[in-house]
Amino acid sequence: MLCEDATMPRIAFCAAAMIVAATNFADARPDTREMTCAQTQALIQSRHAVVLTTGANTYERYVRQFGNECDAPYVPMVDYIPASDGRCMVYRCEEPAPMVPD
Repeated sequence: MLCEDATMPRIAFCAAAMIVAATNFADARPDTREMTCAQTQALIQSRHAVVLTTGANTYERYVRQFGNECDAPYVPMVDYIPASDGRCMVYRCEEPAPMVPD
């Protein structure tokens, strides 16, 4: 195999190849800042649930409004995320606030 020969040029090549592969894998999550709101909402609807990047170091799992992607007691709740054309309304699973009478 190419990376089994321990010469310096091959070690450097193999290290560089692993770094590039790791970088490409990390970038695989869709970034809402690079999509329009309509594209983001369509992606969520088509996949039913998807993990999206929303900032430099932030990501979250978003779901369709009507579906069973949230485990009980969680329900789809409105959230607003950045998109290339402004803020975008989507849904994420959250535990509802308890209903306590006054």
